[in-house]
Formats: sequence, structure tokens, C-alpha cells
Amino acid sequence: MPGDTDLDRLLAGMEPLLHPRRYVFVSDLPDGVEALATIREDEGLSAIVTAADAETHGLAGAFPCAGITLRVHSALDAVGFLAVITRALADAGIGTNPVAGFHHDHLFVPWERRDDAMAVLRALTRS
Repeated sequence: MPGDTDLDRLLAGMEPLLHPRRYVFVSDLPDGVEALATIREDEGLSAIVTAADAETHGLAGAFPCAGITLRVHSALDAVGFLAVITRALADAGIGTNPVAGFHHDHLFVPWERRDDAMAVLRALTRS
């Protein structure tokens, strides 16, 4: 089922969901560690895992962050959706690492700025 491409509907219906766990990015994924997301780069496998799993397995995690799922079903070829969101977060001084899934987009923002990010996203849904 294809997702929506209409920017106004996507922004109005994004329903951001803040996940309670803290995540980190790692460049090593040993057996027994379940990744939330992975991407293969020239330098190797990068993964997003819970901070707790990274600590348990002695992984050097970077960028302690909160995960936010945008619950609107955005099309993979939707134009401008993440651009508007990342611009609004940047204007608020919040860095973000977006990850596109088949059904939803996911944002990873600094852990200590998670509530600020949610406020920015909620404001976008009302504008």
C-alpha cells in the first residue's frame, strides 16, 4: 500500500511518538544485539541500538539519542516532508538523524533535547 505524498496532510497527520528508550549509534554489531536500524557503508555496518545493549556488550556508542516515530504513512517518494521537519528542528537548534522506513519516518534527536523536539513537531502539526 503506497503512502501519502501530500505535504500538508503528512505534516498535519504525522502523530510523533517519542520512544522511552535511549539509543546510540554503533559501528559494530556482535551476535545477540538486536539493532533498531542498520545501514551498510563502505567502512562497515552502522547500527542504531539501545544504549543499554551497547553498554552490556561493551560497544562504543555515539550520539545518545531519543527515537521519534512519525506515525503518518509517508510515501518513500514524498517530496519535502523530512526537509520541512529537519529545517524546523534545525531552527530550534536541534540536530537530527532521520531514517526512512517502508511505512514511517523515524527521527533520532539528542536525548537531552527530546522534549524540545516533540514540541517543535507538535507545533508543525498545528501549522
